Amino acid sequence: MSRAETQIPGTTGPLLRVQHLQRRFGALRAVDDVSFDLWPGEVLAIVGESGSGKSTLLHALAGHAPPDAGRVLFNRREQGLSDLYALPEGERRALARTDLGFVHQRAADGLRMNVSAGANVAERLMALGQRNYAELRRQALLWLERVEIDPTRIDDTPDTFSGGMQQRLQIARNLITLPRLMFLDEPTSGLDVSVQARLLDLLRHLTRQLGLAAILVTHDLAVARLLAHRTLVMRRGQVVESGLTDQVLDDPEHAYTQLLVSSVLTP
Repeated sequence: MSRAETQIPGTTGPLLRVQHLQRRFGALRAVDDVSFDLWPGEVLAIVGESGSGKSTLLHALAGHAPPDAGRVLFNRREQGLSDLYALPEGERRALARTDLGFVHQRAADGLRMNVSAGANVAERLMALGQRNYAELRRQALLWLERVEIDPTRIDDTPDTFSGGMQQRLQIARNLITLPRLMFLDEPTSGLDVSVQARLLDLLRHLTRQLGLAAILVTHDLAVARLLAHRTLVMRRGQVVESGLTDQVLDDPEHAYTQLLVSSVLTP
């Protein structure tokens, strides 16, 4: 799928621009001179083996960990491309509650496990100043349904949910403010195959229905193929190959990508 095909009508320019990003841990270059553009409505997968730097990159893009060099530019609704780490702290927090979302690999890292499902989902709205209890509950019920959670579970706490339900609850918690960009950190890791398939179908449906851009970190090439328009392949902190997902996975050019693909195909 081309840039023009993934771009939402009425938008101009990339949603996210990453320029020469670097992140070090001592002598280790976890992210080494990474640059790319992400377009509105586009889903981008970042793949590679453990330790390749993909999760470190994701957290830097999401505003969680300032890079040592380079810039992360987000196309804000009124202000245009703005350096995420140059924004005042209050503006960055507001952006994280509205236009950005983050789904953690461990649901417990993205949920408040001791409060109800409804309160988890409505929390972002409350952080934006909404106080009408009936409306908050109505919106929470709506989003529980949209992520295929029984609305009668609205008053149950997440620790009573299965792993797949907890991940869907995380998704609802993020999407209630209709963000334009979601970060997904291994969202299907540790789930049973059937649960993975159901969650992936949900993510594919929601990204298309909402015109949502997403950056997905995964070690599973099948997940990348199902969800992503484009794929970046990382090795030792560097992007060694990038392109349309089917092209990268069906006709890999870099030796490392060829090894990744062959390791999946080899019994």
